[in-house]
Amino acid sequence: MEGNIQQYLYRVVDEYILVENLNKLFKSFIISKVKENTTWGDITLYTHYMFGGTSPDIQRYAAMTELIVLISDIVDDIQDQDQEDKPWMHCSRAEALNSIFVMLMGFVGELGHMQFQEEYVVEVTKIITRSLKGQYKDVTNTVTSADEYLKMTQERSGSLFRLACFMGYMLADCSKESIEQVNDLADCIGLIHQIENDMIDLVRYDVKNDLFSKKRTLPILYLLAVKDEAFLPFQDYYEGKITVNDLLGEKEEFMQMVRESGCMEYSRVVQSICLQKAEEIYERLPALSRWKLKFKEATYGGFLSRERA
Repeated sequence: MEGNIQQYLYRVVDEYILVENLNKLFKSFIISKVKENTTWGDITLYTHYMFGGTSPDIQRYAAMTELIVLISDIVDDIQDQDQEDKPWMHCSRAEALNSIFVMLMGFVGELGHMQFQEEYVVEVTKIITRSLKGQYKDVTNTVTSADEYLKMTQERSGSLFRLACFMGYMLADCSKESIEQVNDLADCIGLIHQIENDMIDLVRYDVKNDLFSKKRTLPILYLLAVKDEAFLPFQDYYEGKITVNDLLGEKEEFMQMVRESGCMEYSRVVQSICLQKAEEIYERLPALSRWKLKFKEATYGGFLSRERA
């Protein structure tokens, strides 16, 4: 997050959060996000510039991207009850929720200040609603197949990348065809990142492990589908026949089972297919090469470099 974007977010907080303690609390949330070196605002900037945009207000739009993603992260962590190191997990849930509602109104208010056209407001609402739809599917564990997982992830994670891009290209001269390409690319990028997160989360021993909430991620769906007696305890756990303590009683044995199951290799293959599709879309995208390259570096370039290494 660029310094200018951070300072703009502080000004928004000062305008909409008039209670001193809540004001300081949300600013601590912003500081936490800055430490993550997120690129959400950069994606908005690079999308704008690669389509020839020259708006002097683009930093404000990038700040709004960072704000809505921060709000989404807070909601996600409160729902999952993980990421215990985050400041929004150290305050009361009531305080965290109150700050979310206030800053959502701040987001809407800023759209008004920036004189958003009516159709732009409608589009932003649709993108955010699409993300919430995917989030609901994730929270309620309704996904039962790889195809459903891919669709849910495109909705949940892909929509946030769509929003970051939209906040950039709406102020530029971007054709309808290019917008469709950007949306497809954003969905691919969302899949690439989420599959990576799901693989990492499966082999963690803390509460962030998706097993504790019985999430149905891509590697977990693979494990649930394997017809082998070695995987019966895992499947019994998801059916409620045994507890997580029963399943993880022998952690090393369990992790060995995960490593030898093929679930990680399967997930890598799916991720690789998403990378290939992203590259195909990216190559066809008519955009200024300098900023186009920066866009790739900020979104999925690191995954591509690893795969080619």
